[in-house]
Amino acid sequence: MTTKPSVSVEKRARQAAFSSFIGAVVDWYDFLLYGIVAALVFKSQFFPSISPTMGTLAAFATFGVGFLFRPLGGLVFGHFGDKLGRQKMLFLTVFLMGMATVCIGLLPNFAQIGWWAPVLLVSLRALQGFAVGGEWGGAALMAVENAPEHKKAFYSSGVQIGYGVGLMLASGCVSLVIFSLGQDAFNTWAWRIPFLVSIILVAFAVWVRAKQPESVEFSHQKSQENHPRKRFPILQAIQESPRGFFYIIALRLAELLTMYLVTTFALSYSTQNLHMPSQIFLNISLLVGAISCVSIPFFAYMADRFGRKRMCIMGGIIGALAAFPFFFALQNGSIFWIVVLSILLANLAHDMVVSVHQPIFTELFGAEYRYSGAGVGYQIASIIGGGFTPFIATALIAYANGHWILVAIYLSIGCLLTAIVAATMKAKVLSSPKRI
Repeated sequence: MTTKPSVSVEKRARQAAFSSFIGAVVDWYDFLLYGIVAALVFKSQFFPSISPTMGTLAAFATFGVGFLFRPLGGLVFGHFGDKLGRQKMLFLTVFLMGMATVCIGLLPNFAQIGWWAPVLLVSLRALQGFAVGGEWGGAALMAVENAPEHKKAFYSSGVQIGYGVGLMLASGCVSLVIFSLGQDAFNTWAWRIPFLVSIILVAFAVWVRAKQPESVEFSHQKSQENHPRKRFPILQAIQESPRGFFYIIALRLAELLTMYLVTTFALSYSTQNLHMPSQIFLNISLLVGAISCVSIPFFAYMADRFGRKRMCIMGGIIGALAAFPFFFALQNGSIFWIVVLSILLANLAHDMVVSVHQPIFTELFGAEYRYSGAGVGYQIASIIGGGFTPFIATALIAYANGHWILVAIYLSIGCLLTAIVAATMKAKVLSSPKRI
């Protein structure tokens, strides 16, 4: 028999879900905006003295630097989040991310200050990575730990919807600036506008998170402690849940490869190698971001009812099957099939998998060390499967003399690994709790 949660529990769950969603929107807007602009502009603004191919690789390398610093952010914010609480850390992550993004918008280019420009760009990208490294773990925990037992995937899906909305806002803002001022203006100075706009989003997120109470499970766990906490929660996570890190990396491969190949790499590849208008993939990013606002909570709702394992397996298989057709369509310039297959990769494969990440990853670790465990594991996976994906894909294209086959194989293998690990995983967190 199903018992209905109290109104106060539902209200607190909604408040936590909204706070996590808003912070995720800001952090992902800032983080993904960098990737979009790097694909279009940064090679000429910050690396003009090297060849076009090397300039693209350099721009994508700075994109990847942010991912290198994400585990450090997960470690630091996770450490203090497990000791002091989730709310304080989430306030800091969104503030630091916004500050770094605005500074990128004000940064002089190579023509103005020489090699100091890329050095400072890399430093600010590292700060972005550090901030977002602490964001996911805290936002996911805040939502999961406040959610009713049988609705954890649904209530925590706002963290991933924030990704879709952030992508949509970043792509939309870039498109609006290009449409209003022209491509030439965007390439020379107007690319700064979307970075400066971030200050509005940050101000709103800081206001929302300042009013967010601490999570229920953390407060309860802290009040029940009858022994001193270990000094380093991450060491406890490694000692007590070592397999959790492997599971997180494997289950994130389909998510990371599908999204970054469709939104960041394909934007660069289609404009430079296939001479397609940049607006095509900017519009696709807008579309998949909009669809994800519906598809992610829908898949999360279905996972709460029928199990999380099915979503991981189906998402991985769909991603593997769509990889080669996507690049065929891209090579042939078929806009209809490019759009259809982008949706298959980004809104079916990707969204199925990410809809269940929050409850799976957090429940792999105990409450007293899960901010550190889930947060650091999540960010290590971001390096392996996400941060350097555009860089690796560009290098594979160059190695194959401009052909895409190695990138398609790369995508297929990653998605299949997610499906295989999910299918063989025995962890109880892959099964949704039964209603009581």
